[in-house]
Amino acid sequence: MKDCVIINQKDNVGVNLTGNDLIPAGHKYALKDIKTGEPIIKYGQVIGRATCDIKTGEWVHTHNVKSHLDETPTYTYEYSANVQSAKPFTFKGFKRADNRAGIRNEIYIVPTVGCVNDVVKRLEKKAQSLVTGSIDGIFALPHQFGCSQLGKDNENIKKLLCGIALNPNATFVLMVGLGCENNGLEGIKSYLDGLGRTNIAYFNCQEVEDEIEYGFNILKDFAQKASVLVREDVDISELCIGLKCGGSDGYSGLTANPLVGKVTDKITAAGGSAILTEVPEMFGAEQLLMNKCKDQDTFLRYKKMIEDFKAFYVDNGFPVYENPSPGNKKGGITTLEEKSLGCIEKAGTGEIKDVLCYGEQVKERGVSTLDAPGNDLIAATALAASGCQIVLFTTGRGTPFSTFVPTMKIASNERIASLKKNWIDFCAYSMDEDGLFDLLIKTANGEYKCKSEDLREIAFYKTGVTL
Repeated sequence: MKDCVIINQKDNVGVNLTGNDLIPAGHKYALKDIKTGEPIIKYGQVIGRATCDIKTGEWVHTHNVKSHLDETPTYTYEYSANVQSAKPFTFKGFKRADNRAGIRNEIYIVPTVGCVNDVVKRLEKKAQSLVTGSIDGIFALPHQFGCSQLGKDNENIKKLLCGIALNPNATFVLMVGLGCENNGLEGIKSYLDGLGRTNIAYFNCQEVEDEIEYGFNILKDFAQKASVLVREDVDISELCIGLKCGGSDGYSGLTANPLVGKVTDKITAAGGSAILTEVPEMFGAEQLLMNKCKDQDTFLRYKKMIEDFKAFYVDNGFPVYENPSPGNKKGGITTLEEKSLGCIEKAGTGEIKDVLCYGEQVKERGVSTLDAPGNDLIAATALAASGCQIVLFTTGRGTPFSTFVPTMKIASNERIASLKKNWIDFCAYSMDEDGLFDLLIKTANGEYKCKSEDLREIAFYKTGVTL
């Protein structure tokens, strides 16, 4: 890439890629004189207003720019998606009874409540001796909730745990309860049994004499069955990728996010699926996504998701545009609209096919949006619980985390890719579309394991009181 980049011919700022004594790498500079109050334009869109006169060549950032976003904008629908099609192709996966396919052959140990976290962690440790044959791993997924939550929070926790159990990567699931919690096994079992699930076992620790021995015997039976499974050719229509960014910088909207968008287009054009979430990081770019909705009904549902999320902020006394983070600003992102315009690049150019509620399973081929916040682990967990077998996670600053499915870290710049080789799976700075796509397919085939696959974490979107 050149030392400086101008993204759109309408822009009045460029991006300095290498940095100097006056303008850090990834930050913006003025292409022309900009007067106080005039718009700052990047990606061909307004990303803020000048708070003082800015001369040609000067650094453009938080010291001389503020957000221009309206808390209550008026939305319209003008269809502008780019519909593509491509010849279907296959990956090597594990076919499931519900006609879906996993990219991993794994066994999950899921607590219904944080009180039994130690039990599931002990079971995970003891069960490592059972990882044989084609089994990719046996993982406990502890969390701190499941009791003392009320109303929507309690329902969301149940939906998320059920979504985890439904993920195609889970060959078998052991649900471990305590026996007295709000989020009891009875409700979870009723929901999953209603879907015809036969790969899930349940027990309450208060109802057995030795919970470790009891659970291990279940896992032993699971492992014997899972170890002999083999990968088969699976149509790409069974692949669903999660789209997430975190620790974004001035390069994210130039390299990693657009590159992931190209891969998203390739997957969805061939019949696969993708899910875009982190709703607060759509603010300022939501109209562009609205115009990509496949029809008026989808537009109205997407519009409601945006408006409801904003209302939640206001009702709780917080500004809608409390973003970007300190790390984002250090990396060159000035306003939320700038961050959002870069963020939505991950969704590619195709239609928005569906709008999913938090905890809802993906239903449509193509790109869906999901109602969840921007927090990295909460959003990534929500993506996987909605059916994504892998999360493509773009970052300019790096992070070691992984949710409960493979979480591929895609660096926006060469510095973080070189510094954190133990975190980063791919460097997007070269804009190697074929390279990233090939790595994705190799990961789906089990030929490549993401750097963070030995780490498994989950987190919930909690909005209410705790007793």
